[in-house]
Amino acid sequence: MKKFKKVLVLSLACAMGLSLVACGDKEETTTEAKKDDTTEAASSESEDGSEEVTEAPVADEGKVFNIYCWNEEFKSRLTDHYPGYEVVDETTGKIGDVEVKWTIVPSTDNAYQNNLDEKLLAQADAADDEKIDMFLVEADYALKYVDTEYTMSVTDLGITDAELADQYQYTKDVMTDSNGVLKGVSWQGCPGVLIYNREIAKDMWGTDDPAEVQTHVADWATFYATGADLAAKGYKLTATVNDSFRVYSNNVSSKWVEDGKLNIDPQFKAWAEAEKASYDAGQTTTGALWGDEWSAGFYPEGKVFAYFGPAWLIDFCMAADDENSIAHAGGWAATVGPQGFFWGGTWICGATGTDNPALVADIMRKLTTDTDIMTDIVKADNDFVNNKPAMEAMAADTSYGDAVLGGQNALGMFCEGVEKIDLSKISAYDQGCNESFQTAMTDYFNGNYASYDDAVAAFKEAIKVKYPAITVE
Repeated sequence: MKKFKKVLVLSLACAMGLSLVACGDKEETTTEAKKDDTTEAASSESEDGSEEVTEAPVADEGKVFNIYCWNEEFKSRLTDHYPGYEVVDETTGKIGDVEVKWTIVPSTDNAYQNNLDEKLLAQADAADDEKIDMFLVEADYALKYVDTEYTMSVTDLGITDAELADQYQYTKDVMTDSNGVLKGVSWQGCPGVLIYNREIAKDMWGTDDPAEVQTHVADWATFYATGADLAAKGYKLTATVNDSFRVYSNNVSSKWVEDGKLNIDPQFKAWAEAEKASYDAGQTTTGALWGDEWSAGFYPEGKVFAYFGPAWLIDFCMAADDENSIAHAGGWAATVGPQGFFWGGTWICGATGTDNPALVADIMRKLTTDTDIMTDIVKADNDFVNNKPAMEAMAADTSYGDAVLGGQNALGMFCEGVEKIDLSKISAYDQGCNESFQTAMTDYFNGNYASYDDAVAAFKEAIKVKYPAITVE
């Protein structure tokens, strides 16, 4: 037990950027759940050579199932769509005779990760009923956990490649470690579109038709030129300079850290220059994502033309439940926008040391590979799910439409965009570098630095403190 905990501590240090050396010998550490052959799924080959999966009886599964996440999204998917789930109260449920306990810690100020890290470090010595069984991660920091012993191999849970064949490749790439081992799965894909205000479009061009609107936002030069036209009529192009950041950062040609050195891809300078000009021209604000200036555009008086976002943003975050909002009135629509991108996503991880590996595997299977369940998620929640057959069928379904988008079926745009997502340039430092760069550039936009170069210098100083092992030149 002590040796297992030591490896976890060292792995965390590596993941947090305190060391770039190898994080211990993975062969020395064996996942406890991997050893328990009473709960593993057994694989065999049928007479025709195809792989069959037969789940072994759940002999010694734990009676408490602990799930750690940062908001209610995954909880609602599990409670609403997992067969047999019973709600007990706000923090507790039941699956059969297993008690499900939810620990939800908001991401603000890194609180979720800090709490999760503390619990994972104590995992090996924790009582069975206190062990984390499942936890959730986002794309921005997924690699922090993927390349450590915190996360169980999906194969060790008995889930085969054949079962995951209908999932979008990028969702698997995010959770694949440096040895090619898949460490988690997701029920959703998160390709992005440009979400625009129908009433503003009609005022500007006499139509809110997505094809026509696309001609006014077809590339970045056209997009910002449209911003000038919008500003002349008292509208904002976007709610904040930070709204477009993810679109630019998703289209970089290099990583934030190359060969141990900080690297600033040209896309980041392109974003800073474009948004500085947009802000100076009155087309946007310098508000923070999720802040008041950003969310003001969810309402007519905010006069914001567009947001960049995926399916989850449309129905989960744009105040659709507020009768005064644009979303509630079905006043948004979607078009492709100037450049493809993705935003976020939530991945399910089985925690090393879980005493409920069979239940972990069953939740993963039902919520990420069962086409019927995933189709139900689309219909009930307007989520874009991680299942090609389900999404292609729903994109072609003329009876389907998103009420927030005025009944528009935008799933074809999402299906086209998801196939273009390239995650070859992500790194374990993305969250920290992205946040620090945006902070420095926002200060520059607000006049706190005299030039872009001064803001870059401040950014580099912040990275030296945040990631001391990185060479910053």
